[in-house]
Amino acid sequence: MPHITRDSLMSLESYAKVRPTMRAEIMAHKKNRMVELGDHVTLIFEDEKTMRYQIQEMLRAERTFEEAGIQDELDAYNPLVPDGTNWKATMMIQYSDPDERKVALAKLKGIEDRVWVQVADQPRVFAIADEDLERENEEKTSSVHFLRFELDPTSIAAAKAGSPIRMGIDLDAYRVESITLADNTRAALVVDLA
Repeated sequence: MPHITRDSLMSLESYAKVRPTMRAEIMAHKKNRMVELGDHVTLIFEDEKTMRYQIQEMLRAERTFEEAGIQDELDAYNPLVPDGTNWKATMMIQYSDPDERKVALAKLKGIEDRVWVQVADQPRVFAIADEDLERENEEKTSSVHFLRFELDPTSIAAAKAGSPIRMGIDLDAYRVESITLADNTRAALVVDLA
């Protein structure tokens, strides 16, 4: 799968002109790539389009136009683009009440390693979490994690053939037994596979 390059990005001026339209397109695109696991965990499966938008937004917010700064953003976000044998997702743990969130994040240590996907009757594939840096400490887990689900050729073929994709979380403090992805989400994720 191609990565985003400096030459493929828009200038800050060009991006400003298309930003409202692009934002609406990305929000619609993400709806098909979002999976809720229980009441408090949401995964957004990233792809080249979502990461391109994220880079453009970061460059805009930081008013970055120098080569080194642009390269820093590319280096940060390109690893989140699936490469044809995997799915990559941003996992958010959301509790609206700050006190409840603090207690929950302490109980949910290790959750990022217990999220799984399963294609058809193939073995469950557990997430490889936070490859860029550790987001958990002695007291709690982070409210945001980056996950990679590395699939074997049999699972890839089964997904492409239309087999169901299931997800869950295998953690005593927050168990999600098994949900089957909706057809629109399954179809969006299959596009990420080479």
